[in-house]
Amino acid sequence: NQLPVIAGISALTAVTIITDNRTWDATAKLYDKNKFFRDVCDVGDGIGDGKTQFGLAAAYAIYGFAFNDDRAIRTASQTVEVILACGGVVQLLKHITGRESPFLATTPTGAWRFFPNQLDYLKHVPKYDAFPSGHIATAFATLTVAIENYPEKAWIPWVGYPLMAVCATGLVGTSIHWWSDIPLGVALGYSFGRLVAHPDGLTPVASGQSKTKTDLGLSVRRDGAPELALTVQW
Repeated sequence: NQLPVIAGISALTAVTIITDNRTWDATAKLYDKNKFFRDVCDVGDGIGDGKTQFGLAAAYAIYGFAFNDDRAIRTASQTVEVILACGGVVQLLKHITGRESPFLATTPTGAWRFFPNQLDYLKHVPKYDAFPSGHIATAFATLTVAIENYPEKAWIPWVGYPLMAVCATGLVGTSIHWWSDIPLGVALGYSFGRLVAHPDGLTPVASGQSKTKTDLGLSVRRDGAPELALTVQW
């Protein structure tokens, strides 16, 4: 039963929507005043733009073919697959919700224009494409594929999750997204990453253990690596 997970994501999104004006304003002001924070945000903004993810896929593919490494080739293929699959769903949601980005918002938390005119959408994309964040969804999906394919590499989550925080902060600091655009993006990215990395089903659990998780947050795996405790099985 995934209702607790869905309810948790919905509640987190609702709470952050209510506080969006204050939290975005504080982040944007820090971006304007602090050069170091601005530089970090500018880097974070680019983490989920797709170029990084396709670049990683290309690197996996080159390494895999050069050294006859099937796992690297599989990771490259799954990375491209998850970018396209997750990106498609995110774009569908954007075209349905029609939320304004902070930098041109006409209301304190950005106007929502559900099922907007698609021609106007194409002409004025920032007026409609804030929710959910495709950058964080793509970045999280790619990271999840890497973690699932290289479970013995405990450093990947320790490096990857902080980079996801930098990405999210950068998206808000540069006024592309509100904080409330982030939770659903994270959930979609993580879910698609798990699904694509396990095309035949999620890794079986030991007898007596629960087959689903309804936790939302970070936990620590047996190998000492951090893991986002959010599992969505379809």
